[in-house]
Amino acid sequence: MKEKLIDLFEYTYHFNKEMIKHIAENISKVDEKTISLINHTLNAQQIWNSRILGEKTFEVWQINTFESLYEINHQNFLKSIDIIQNLDLDNRIEYKNSRGTKFENSIFEMLFHAVNHSTYHRGQINSLLKQNGIDPLLTDYIFYKR
Repeated sequence: MKEKLIDLFEYTYHFNKEMIKHIAENISKVDEKTISLINHTLNAQQIWNSRILGEKTFEVWQINTFESLYEINHQNFLKSIDIIQNLDLDNRIEYKNSRGTKFENSIFEMLFHAVNHSTYHRGQINSLLKQNGIDPLLTDYIFYKR
């Protein structure tokens, strides 16, 4: 189970990195919504990792310097892998969402959500890129595994 989850985070890390690069290469044609979504994608993984570890979280929609996105993605990846390798994925964590409502989920559920969330928003980003005349990236998991 842990190996499969690590594989999903390697996939997420790889395509987040490729998406940041693709946006950077086309920055003159990219709109603000695209910048907001790539930041949100990375912020959300940081938030889920931090909830699990009891650390300070980013704001959901904070805009980071574009140059910092590669490092945020890298740190997110390292923390997610560390969590997978060193914590019991069945442990339940109580946390508050961005509105202050309390919830409780297993570490596995939180991490799996982070992977799905990233995939979802990369799809949105691809739609925005296409609307702005930029070729979208093929980011499907199966392309990663080929």
